[in-house]
Amino acid sequence: MKKQIQQHLQRGLTVLLGLFLVSGVAQSATYKENIQYEKVVPAQPTTTGDKIEVVEMFWYGCPHCNNLEPYVNRWRKKMPKDVELVRIPAVFRPSWELHARAYYTGEILGVLDKTHDAMFDAIHKLRQPMSSEKEIMDLFAQKGVKNDDFKRVFHSFAVEAKVRRAKDMSQRYGIDGVPTLIVDGKYRVTARTAGGAANIFKVVDYLVDQERKAKGH
Repeated sequence: MKKQIQQHLQRGLTVLLGLFLVSGVAQSATYKENIQYEKVVPAQPTTTGDKIEVVEMFWYGCPHCNNLEPYVNRWRKKMPKDVELVRIPAVFRPSWELHARAYYTGEILGVLDKTHDAMFDAIHKLRQPMSSEKEIMDLFAQKGVKNDDFKRVFHSFAVEAKVRRAKDMSQRYGIDGVPTLIVDGKYRVTARTAGGAANIFKVVDYLVDQERKAKGH
């Protein structure tokens, strides 16, 4: 009899512990404005239609952006169907425009899957600054892009327009550094606010869920 009572008590403690842990997880998954994230004021229009937009603002020369990229790639693979990732190269100063052109050239040529990570690797692993058009063109050539095609797109009106918009959005989102994630044009998340790169997408997922509920999805 004594043994049965002890078993019941142990089961009760296990249930209470389980409830406590679940409660702790729920609390830890609740994030607050001006602590783990900030509001974008005024909110900015999105480009993804009915999908919830998550914008990654980055710069190829930024070591923190390079460190975040594996997290971005992992998150993108398991991204919900009602969410879309949009990358925008931040342009805070004229020297950053070159890397923005590199990104959009890769996008228009349809080779970002080959050139995007390669740009980060060239700068941060191979210690190549990629500070000239020729350096970038040579990297694209290694990925199978002909020099004539590269030059035609790199200096095109389409790339020019995209770079201008990237410069504009760098200001409109109110960011003061990179990497920064913007959720549906309304919320701004950084490694600083999230408490480290490993936590950024936990906060992003929370905000995506809030937007999903607001949209009635």
